[in-house]
Amino acid sequence: MATIRLDGLAHAYGSNPAGPADYALKKLDMTWQDGGAYALLGPSGCGKTTLLNIISGLVIPTHGRVLFGDQDVTRLPTERRNIAQVFQFPVIYDTMTVYDNLAFPLRNRGMDRAAVDARVRTVAEALELSQDLRRRAAGLTADAKQKISLGRGLVRADVAAILFDEPLTVIDPQMKWHLRTQLKQLHSRVGTTMIYVTHDQTEALTFADQVVVMYDGEVVQVGTPEALFEQPAHTFVGYFIGSPGMNVLPAMVEGATATVAGQQVPLRSAYPDLPEGRVQIGVRPEHVDLVETGGLEVALRRVDDIGRLKIARCAIGEAEIAATLPEDSPPLADGRVRLRLRPDKIHVYVDGHRREGRSL
Repeated sequence: MATIRLDGLAHAYGSNPAGPADYALKKLDMTWQDGGAYALLGPSGCGKTTLLNIISGLVIPTHGRVLFGDQDVTRLPTERRNIAQVFQFPVIYDTMTVYDNLAFPLRNRGMDRAAVDARVRTVAEALELSQDLRRRAAGLTADAKQKISLGRGLVRADVAAILFDEPLTVIDPQMKWHLRTQLKQLHSRVGTTMIYVTHDQTEALTFADQVVVMYDGEVVQVGTPEALFEQPAHTFVGYFIGSPGMNVLPAMVEGATATVAGQQVPLRSAYPDLPEGRVQIGVRPEHVDLVETGGLEVALRRVDDIGRLKIARCAIGEAEIAATLPEDSPPLADGRVRLRLRPDKIHVYVDGHRREGRSL
């Protein structure tokens, strides 16, 4: 096991990159602590798989270094990095039994038979594969095969890190929650550094202690699930985390007042020194209240009933704004309604990046 440090890392797939737009992974510095559970979260094409492949040794970065502890492994091949990988689709031996698949990485390293058996049975029990140990892998479902692949990644206790690249893609949706819970429990037991790549916010937030959110080749925020929800450092984080995502509204901000489509919104803090750029305010639908007076006058477009709550979809000027309502809230007629944005939950952004205000 080891701390993983990324020092001045950047990567371009083309030769002679001239600027930021030419980089699939823009410059970053980051340290992942030994024994942590991390998720790389973002949409397809944001750079998360490139970053994972650099850590694993499948890609040599254009700039920067990768260090495991004090060792520079930037140019070491994958097999010399002492890592385990679990891919999007199962990587197993169909002709072997489940037991032999799990034992294979340990036997290759010369572990004695008793130690192999103990480790295999521990991992099999954790993944609920004990009853299938003597079955050939070829006869199992895709879900079960991916559990074997997960087990092969988890079975070695001496690895520096375990890397998961969208490992639940082929898993039945009803089993995903269960497997995520199992992985989280296994991490608590084995204490190995785990890095989990996914585009699914639920997978990331339920697995990781720290989530690394990526957008357009950049790391835009690293934080706990709570921090990503309550204090999104970038408008993309606010939009991507949460269902529905954060409302982002074009605004003019002067002091402690924002103006949206000609209507004023009070803020908790003052912003006297905002830099030039595109100014927006962000507030989550959970922090928008339907009121009789005051607030913003908006046009109600529709109300979506999703069972546990309702979502009022509205418009203000050219922007859309959503508010969550209790399931037992009375029906709303089409037309104009008023919404209050809670001042202590409003964030101010310039060119997508959150700005800190001065307390009043």
